[in-house]
Amino acid sequence: QVQLVESGGGLVQAGDSLKLSCAASGRAFSRYAMGWFRQAPGKDREVVAAITPSGITVYADSVKGRFTISRDNDKNTVYLQMNSLKPEDTAVYYCAARSTGSWNYISSYDYWGQGTQVTVSS
Repeated sequence: QVQLVESGGGLVQAGDSLKLSCAASGRAFSRYAMGWFRQAPGKDREVVAAITPSGITVYADSVKGRFTISRDNDKNTVYLQMNSLKPEDTAVYYCAARSTGSWNYISSYDYWGQGTQVTVSS
């Protein structure tokens, strides 16, 4: 069992930066691949980025070059650094953990946080 708690969301202006954190409790965090997802009002939840236990990263095309996912296994935490934010990045951001499956399938993820709101004003 893994419990995930996101933090770091807020209201920013277009072009600003924000760093989200996801603290994990439970056993064997370092064995899980982690992902960040987001869901805007009226839209489906979509993958943003993912990182394997060894630190290999992948990104959605919409955030490539602007967002960076990282993890600190000693602190049981995964991060999402978001730069050059755009109004279309406005969403609730979720972190999730998976042990198997593909990085970009929601159904691959076993554990989810409660989400943190990110709002980007123009």
